[in-house]
Amino acid sequence: MSAADEKPQTPDETAVVPAEAAVRELRFAYVAGVTPGKWIRRWEERMPDVPLTSFMSDDGAQLAVLRDGSADLSFVRLPVEREGLSVIPLYEEQPVVVAPKGHEISVFEEVDLADLSKETFLDVDELGGSAMALQIVASGAGLVILPMSVARHFNVKDTVARKLTGAPATEIAVAWRSDATDEVIEEFIGIVRGRTAASSRQPSAQQEKPKREPKPDRRGPAVKKPKVAQRYAPNPDKGRGKGSRKKGKR
Repeated sequence: MSAADEKPQTPDETAVVPAEAAVRELRFAYVAGVTPGKWIRRWEERMPDVPLTSFMSDDGAQLAVLRDGSADLSFVRLPVEREGLSVIPLYEEQPVVVAPKGHEISVFEEVDLADLSKETFLDVDELGGSAMALQIVASGAGLVILPMSVARHFNVKDTVARKLTGAPATEIAVAWRSDATDEVIEEFIGIVRGRTAASSRQPSAQQEKPKREPKPDRRGPAVKKPKVAQRYAPNPDKGRGKGSRKKGKR
């Protein structure tokens, strides 16, 4: 076959795109009670070129989403097993006691745990999670202790929740695999921790910005004006004393 008979080579449309060329996407999970809206808005403002996706996970799967790779980060409720993970505590949650509607706790603004020693408390985990536990509370089977944010999230009818004192508070943290840390994850952590876009600890702020070209001087070369000797008119009153001026004729 001659060179003239050879067909020009065209790129194979079915070729696999290298992983390095794929668009970077950040995925995070969060447990019930966490409201990530403000972090999502800040991310979209600062990092519009990196898509961000989020989904809610059950408390029992809050770490599984990191282990199986379905999420890059996870907002978890402590305590958790930290082996192989980076974990940053963020804030504490207010505990509440949830009882069936009409229970005597409804007449108080807050209740002390010691005053509920005769009540029957249900185990949330054994009941399959917060949503199912609240349904059982509504039936009158007992009381549960939950973070206020969780009780408000599910907002089950025929239940009443009151602030609870004397009970340990729960804590929300953000976790990710230590071996997966990169600039994109560090950028998101900075946003969650309240760093501004100009913070020196933000990867996006550390990138070298292009220098601006100096503006051209449109005034032209400066022209010096020749110095002119200053002359003053003679003072007609110089040398005369008071009353030396001649009075005009009447």
